[in-house]
Amino acid sequence: MKQHLIKQYDAELEAIRSRVLQMGGMVEQQVVKALDGLESGDALAIEQVINGDSKVNDYEVEIDESCVHVIARRQPAAADLRMVMTVIKTITDLERIGDEAKNIAKKARTLHASDSHFHPQVRLRPAADLALDMLRKSLDSFARVDISGAGDVVRQDSQVDAEFKGIMRQLITFMMEDPRTISHALDLLFMAKAIERIGDHAKNISEYLVYMVKGRDVRHVGVEALEREIQQVD
Repeated sequence: MKQHLIKQYDAELEAIRSRVLQMGGMVEQQVVKALDGLESGDALAIEQVINGDSKVNDYEVEIDESCVHVIARRQPAAADLRMVMTVIKTITDLERIGDEAKNIAKKARTLHASDSHFHPQVRLRPAADLALDMLRKSLDSFARVDISGAGDVVRQDSQVDAEFKGIMRQLITFMMEDPRTISHALDLLFMAKAIERIGDHAKNISEYLVYMVKGRDVRHVGVEALEREIQQVD
């Protein structure tokens, strides 16, 4: 990050970046706890995720207000403005990942509270591990202002999408073969979709970072075009 003559300006920008990383760390833990709670049935972990969502929301509001104040007081331009705009978009996606973690926790609570024996045996963990890895890579790239791994994240998103489609096909088969599984199959499908959405949001964060560093919008361009943009010397 470039240095400004007004040291307080630098401090404000760095404080915003730091808070984004803190928010990202909390959101990551929310996802981890939700997935662990789904597997283990740990009621305490599940409730911690549900109750912790309000803290994620607080982070979003606080950071958004800080960005508005910087825009109003400092009138940032060029790279500084791109950084502030990237932060505003990133915290929106982080908040939505937090929502998806809460949704998974709520469905996990319902599944583990049920005494039904008709539980479809479908593995969500492979897709979840991919989505979680995408989130970690995106946050690490944001921390280091390093866009070299953005292409990997976009490719992983395609893998998560493929995993979701496979899970959906399995669940449809279960429901067709045994209607008694429908209720739990729908809960699992809901959680699989939440995992797929976490991957989408992580991909968005990586793409925002490319915009911040390169000044070019790489959404919807495809992974090959994105990687050419990353490698291009300005």
